[in-house]
Amino acid sequence: MIVQIPDLPDTMVGFRADGEVTKEDFEIVKLQVANLVEKTGQLNYLLFLDNSPADFTLGAWMQDALLGINHITKWKRAAIITDSETVINFTSAFSKVMPGEFRGYHKTDYQKAVDWVSGRDDK
Repeated sequence: MIVQIPDLPDTMVGFRADGEVTKEDFEIVKLQVANLVEKTGQLNYLLFLDNSPADFTLGAWMQDALLGINHITKWKRAAIITDSETVINFTSAFSKVMPGEFRGYHKTDYQKAVDWVSGRDDK
């Protein structure tokens, strides 16, 4: 399941994934991403993984890929928060092949990730 994280800065969207994530779970993500891009012209995105990437169904991975493709020129910053070193390293390396900046963070660094994605740490 994916739920939107409340009370984030209005320059970003964030979601928490827990348990099995399906294609249908991405409907809220697609809607909120589209709303943010329309409002700000860019995409600052945070995903907090309270599960394993193995919990995402094939349909969920396809929706995630389509999300990236549909807004490829709008990505500014994206953070994945997890305790998986593999996911953190992969996310950080992803910046080399995608527009925008991507970083992986440990769960204990949640606020750092929010500050970075939202641009609050730029001040």
